[in-house]
Amino acid sequence: MKKLLAKTLSPHPRPVVFDWGMLLLRVAASLEIAIVHGFKKIGVGVAQAENIPNPLHLPEAFNNVFAIAANIVFPFFVLTGFFTRLSTLPTLAVTLTGYFVVHWNDSLLEKDTPFIYSLIFLVILILGPGKYSVDNSLSKKLSA
Repeated sequence: MKKLLAKTLSPHPRPVVFDWGMLLLRVAASLEIAIVHGFKKIGVGVAQAENIPNPLHLPEAFNNVFAIAANIVFPFFVLTGFFTRLSTLPTLAVTLTGYFVVHWNDSLLEKDTPFIYSLIFLVILILGPGKYSVDNSLSKKLSA
């Protein structure tokens, strides 16, 4: 009983729990950002495509392609666990720009969404994709 209680209260999850947790986090966050924020940027599910802000005054075409890729393409890579850490960077660039530039003077209610997405993708960047990912499969094949 003591051993079970010690495992339950341990701050370090068992590897299986960690790997399943990272899979759930990757899939849920990636689907959410793509469906809720990405698809409306290309006009899917809405009457008109969303106007993409350009707070850094980048060339309009580059800004739009980067924002769409950061909200649809790269989250798909994160979802599958393909080049996961690298794939979080464009999404982080967009969400952190949203937090620190677009919504800087807004209330916490307005800043909440880019903050939460930034936090989630930072966790994925730091902890990696876990065992259930394309990255893990590729790593095993390359090291064999």
